[in-house]
Amino acid sequence: MGDTTGFLKVKRKEAGNRPLHERICDFSEVEQVLNSEDRMLQASRCMDCGIPFCHWSCPVDNLIPEWNDLLFKGEWRAAYERLSATNNFPEFTGRICPAICEHACVLNIGQEAVTIRENEVAITEKAFAEGYIKPSPPKKRTNKNVAVIGSGPAGMAASDLLNKAGHNVTLFEKDEKAGGLLRFGIPDFKLSKAIIDRRLDLMVKEGLVIRTGSHIGKNISAQEILGNFDAICIAIGAGHPLGLPVEGSEFDGIHYAMDFLSSQNRVNAGILSANDNQIVAEGKRVLVIGGGDTGSDCVGTAIRQKAASVTQIEILPKPPLVRTPDNPWPYYSKMLKTSTSHEEGCERLWNLSTLRFVGDGRITRGAEVEEVVWESSDDKYLMKPVPGTRRVIETDLVLLALGFGHPVLEGLLTELGMELDHRKNIKVNSSLVTNLPKVFAAGDTVNGASLVVNAIASGRRAAKEIDRYLRNVSAE
Repeated sequence: MGDTTGFLKVKRKEAGNRPLHERICDFSEVEQVLNSEDRMLQASRCMDCGIPFCHWSCPVDNLIPEWNDLLFKGEWRAAYERLSATNNFPEFTGRICPAICEHACVLNIGQEAVTIRENEVAITEKAFAEGYIKPSPPKKRTNKNVAVIGSGPAGMAASDLLNKAGHNVTLFEKDEKAGGLLRFGIPDFKLSKAIIDRRLDLMVKEGLVIRTGSHIGKNISAQEILGNFDAICIAIGAGHPLGLPVEGSEFDGIHYAMDFLSSQNRVNAGILSANDNQIVAEGKRVLVIGGGDTGSDCVGTAIRQKAASVTQIEILPKPPLVRTPDNPWPYYSKMLKTSTSHEEGCERLWNLSTLRFVGDGRITRGAEVEEVVWESSDDKYLMKPVPGTRRVIETDLVLLALGFGHPVLEGLLTELGMELDHRKNIKVNSSLVTNLPKVFAAGDTVNGASLVVNAIASGRRAAKEIDRYLRNVSAE
């Protein structure tokens, strides 16, 4: 490393966020940027550990100490080359990854981890700004045709590597534009869609074919795809949302979180008129059920839509403020997470179970909840209600952010006769091959709903397996 004692001289410094009173009035990205000199100093804090636990914890195996050292030395181009060797889309993960690498950073023992995520996005943005990133089509084509179904992070990563390997790749997307939940699920204030378009434009210039509005198994036969391509990669995500099967769940005013988020993203993109948006929080008492990142995204979006109030409830206990003995470093710390959306104005409640929705028989007016406690028994946690704690939270709009169960089965998967595992995800072998020899699967459709960085890692792995399969077929 250029300065092995940098971590002793330089304190952790984050880029920070736009002022709260300003950012809640628009959907522009919240996070700010540091100047280049400060960013290089932050990179100097990397300790070049003998065992880089940051690398160990990163799903795409980022060579973090190496590109931090290059960044500290001002070798921005070399830093990007090292970074992009393991990650197709560092401009995405640098913005929206929960930075599990930082949780494993040795300096995080003292709560002063290296700003790995921010360094990553800074390197990538500098590479785009300086023109280091240019289209680089493969010099030779294999004349093998590959269909990738689903253009989220797994599908994009698989498509990118397969195209770079020289195969003719067509990326199919059922929605109006490519990007999957990166485009329609993640709010613009966390990830500007211009960032996605910039990368997709580069991939198209390198030879990738993208077909939007192509819903395989609906407006295009799955058998047609099976017959026209030498290999197929299914990366449709885990699109089946988890509901809340309680009394009143059919009332108007109760919606899945993803419907709420995607409609606002379509408004922002000009795909949908604001007047045609059917799920709007303006002037309403909003209740978000679910305490994860999707719930947080609903909070921030509802605030920008000028909700009268926003409450977020979670059935699990409130996480601790510091690590507990049973959650040691270098594992991901299960501590209370306060997002920028929470900072903007939201009441957060824990240990609440939703029993039913109340209203006038058609429109929801409230959610009856009950406090619960969690008790450990035989290495299992059991939820028990607290007597006398039932009450009604008044609300006009309920957003269900309870996660996703499995891929949508109707259409593509049923038409192909895909074999599923016990969780109704696509069943694959160690090479990510399904029960059909030339059909592979990757991302959330195999692993269940997870992080964007995990999807990228899975897509990369699928691309390598498909490339190996196609080359073996050609050699026979």
